[in-house]
Amino acid sequence: MVKTTRVRLDKISSSTKNAHLAHEVILGDEIIAAEGYVLAVRILHDKSSYNTVEDLTGRMVTLRAGDVLAGTLGHRRALRGFAGIVPPTVAVGDTIEVLNLGGILGKCTSANPDNGMPFKAEVLGAILSFPALGDRIGRPAHIKDHSVPLADRLESTVPVVYVAGTCMNAGKTVAATELVRGLSRAGYRVAATKLTGVSLMRDSLSMQDAGAIAALTFNDTGIATTRAGLTVTAAKGIMNRLATSKPDVIVAELGDGILGEYGVQDILRDPELTAVGAAYVMAAPDPVGCWGAMTLMRDRFNLPVTVLTGPATDNEVGRDYVTAELKLPAHNALRDAAGLLGVVQAALEARARAAEPALASVS
Repeated sequence: MVKTTRVRLDKISSSTKNAHLAHEVILGDEIIAAEGYVLAVRILHDKSSYNTVEDLTGRMVTLRAGDVLAGTLGHRRALRGFAGIVPPTVAVGDTIEVLNLGGILGKCTSANPDNGMPFKAEVLGAILSFPALGDRIGRPAHIKDHSVPLADRLESTVPVVYVAGTCMNAGKTVAATELVRGLSRAGYRVAATKLTGVSLMRDSLSMQDAGAIAALTFNDTGIATTRAGLTVTAAKGIMNRLATSKPDVIVAELGDGILGEYGVQDILRDPELTAVGAAYVMAAPDPVGCWGAMTLMRDRFNLPVTVLTGPATDNEVGRDYVTAELKLPAHNALRDAAGLLGVVQAALEARARAAEPALASVS
């Protein structure tokens, strides 16, 4: 028989948002050690860096020793962050780590010197959900609860601006946000999404702040961390849902890198998802990354790079290399957002013109 206890949560991490938790929750002592299940843990120590978690409003709140946190079991494979896994078993009293700012919980297998070691936390129990009226037993809460449904088929025909990069922290979110802002001010109805990565609301909230009429992430489909085999059906489900808001364009950020472990490659290989691609914005940190990204996109995915951005375009040295050697536009999202917008808007207009004869022949 499941033993239950009632606790008050001090912090509820954003990764749990689909579970619709209140601060007063009931815990069970039988824990399913699988990605997506929601746990309550007690933080065991203080930290002076990487010591916050994103809450349900998108605010970053400081974690302190003794705080009771709601988090989500998941894995992480970040080049410039923590790596970790869901352990094969999880029991009340075990120690687990907080792997990212969104409250993903797992066993840390590798740390990054810049961040130190992750928070350690004591497992208090599985947070129980009571979806049925009169249910007195409950079941372990999961972020699949209340989620956007996955889809095997892309019903949406809305053109998509994909924003990809060579690795994390290459400038993808800045570029995506500036494109949302610029396209919105140009009169487009813009929807936005982050299709791959580890649960965190920050990027989609930035795009909403920039003018997106709707924004979703893979977390909204009940996925804590993306990986190969998960991203295509999640992306199609997200785009089908975003299409209901009647956008003119969707700006889609592909978190991590095109060679990372979060399933970006699956999206770039899917015929339905690439068929709606109107532009491919690539962020890279240096000229080698620019060359590698262009080569991979061309040779492995048979896709063009529309424009390059990111730290490689911070000054004229990188921009000159891109324009002279790679024969591609280069526009820094922070210093030349108008130039970046101009290239993407031209690609959208070219796609619209190409579609006109097809529409005329149908009519």
